[in-house]
Amino acid sequence: MKVSIITATYNSADVIENCMQSVLNQDYPNIEYIIIDGQSKDHTLNRVVEYQKKYANIKVISEPDSGIYDALNKGIQRATGDVIGFVHSDDFLANPSVISNIVKAFKSKNCDGVYGDLEYVDQQNTNKVIRYWKSCDFDQKLLKKGWMPAHPTLFLKSDIYKKHGIFDLDFKIAADYDFILRVFKNPELRFVYIPEVITKMRIGGASNRSLKNIILKSKEDYKALYKNNIGSWNALIIKNVSKLSQFYKK
Repeated sequence: MKVSIITATYNSADVIENCMQSVLNQDYPNIEYIIIDGQSKDHTLNRVVEYQKKYANIKVISEPDSGIYDALNKGIQRATGDVIGFVHSDDFLANPSVISNIVKAFKSKNCDGVYGDLEYVDQQNTNKVIRYWKSCDFDQKLLKKGWMPAHPTLFLKSDIYKKHGIFDLDFKIAADYDFILRVFKNPELRFVYIPEVITKMRIGGASNRSLKNIILKSKEDYKALYKNNIGSWNALIIKNVSKLSQFYKK
């Protein structure tokens, strides 16, 4: 089983090597690593190219884009793996066996998607956990309660993208939530939860970087719920309130 991992970058020189090393140090051998750079103005691309010289499985595209979802869509369209996942430039995989464990779940459970837990960590001290997103086994009823798996931990079979499409660029900050609702509401698909930390994310992501972004995120979350005929403001309120427990490490 071939796994395609996509990283979108833009001016990520300070963190891109940590991100790349977490992928390249995986003990699973069959990984295609696609890096989509939005024509960074710093040294990001130079550092990426240095790794590309050493690793044959790295593909690099550097060109202007319309934001992270546009970049991820480009990666999806170029991916040739049986399974597709994302490791954003500010993120890194929790340990070298993450992909092996994900592949085992796909093979043993005969499922369409696998997801796990996410840790938000300090920008400088990545051993310091700020927030712990512990997920759970999937039930469709959870969608009406605003539930979603942590998107950075979600790996899907490539056929899912062929059937359900890619990220909707009408969403500027919540296209991942819209996509997850679109996919997870399909009762024919099976998703498996691995109770372990898959990804570690540095705090300060786009959705919570400012009050303006938090408001925009809430508006787009509601738009996604309405578009996918899942729920309304009740689901959005529960979704936001449920995040409070993530600040207490499990």
